[in-house]
Amino acid sequence: MKNLPKHREIWLALAILLLLVLVTIRFPRFAQPGNLLTIFNDTSILMMLALGQMTVILTRSIDLSMAANLALTGMIVAMANAAFPGVPIPLLIAGCVVVGGLLGAFNGILVWKLNIPPIVVTLGTLTIYRGLIFVISGGAWVNADQMSTEFVQLQRDAFLGLPILSWFAIVVAALFYLLMTRTPLGRSLYAIGVNPTASVYTGIDVGRTKFLAFVIAGAVAGLCGYLWISRYVIASTEVAGGYELTIIAACVIGGVSIAGGIGSVVGALLGAIFLGVINNALPVINISPFWQMAISGCAILLAVVLNARGERRKGRVILKRAEA
Repeated sequence: MKNLPKHREIWLALAILLLLVLVTIRFPRFAQPGNLLTIFNDTSILMMLALGQMTVILTRSIDLSMAANLALTGMIVAMANAAFPGVPIPLLIAGCVVVGGLLGAFNGILVWKLNIPPIVVTLGTLTIYRGLIFVISGGAWVNADQMSTEFVQLQRDAFLGLPILSWFAIVVAALFYLLMTRTPLGRSLYAIGVNPTASVYTGIDVGRTKFLAFVIAGAVAGLCGYLWISRYVIASTEVAGGYELTIIAACVIGGVSIAGGIGSVVGALLGAIFLGVINNALPVINISPFWQMAISGCAILLAVVLNARGERRKGRVILKRAEA
């Protein structure tokens, strides 16, 4: 029992379960398997984006441009599909990943080579990417009637009882788990967050590793660009406006430390699911959108406090060992 508080993921999973139970007591249909699958599917895009953001946050950085990246790549792929409806959808998806990765690489280059603080870089590119959406579209929208049937239908098809969108999230989560636990890059991301100076002495190229983290986050945002547009069947300058804060919130609630070096794939996924359950549960019990925002904000503040206490406790243990 002494080790239970150290497992943030367990407590978060129990909080999600408790929330489900409380809502189900009042509305029994909420916990039906079909509704739970719908919640998972609705949260799939947020889960993927949270994983991409996690790789950046682990290195003591942050990417505020992920939602703008999503919106820009989404507009590009929507316009490409409208102009050339015969282009295979897998090719369009691959193009989104490449474009998103290039936008992430632009962030990474500025952080790596010019040594500009990541929050300044991504705040600037957030505005640039949003402006580019207006430039390439002329302020016009791409609507459902301009998109091909295949473009819209892919993620709505099911495989083994799950929508394709959910399978995208499962595959991306599995790839991130392998990346973070089984590859030198994953270990380097954690090492940089813990101690960037010591990481240099172990042979880790800190700048290059941060660059790769931004590329990964950008590629994930690019993939989600197609998924978002094909799901909501509209591309505009307002797509995913302000969503970068939700992405960061999912990471923080999932135990990813803003100070870097602490976080897990399971935690980021649970953080996204927690927000997804709240967003689906509160309207059911007739709570206004303003209270939904307040409750989500309280959850974020509580998560930050728990993270800070946990990190401070670990620091005290290190000092005690040094004294001994």
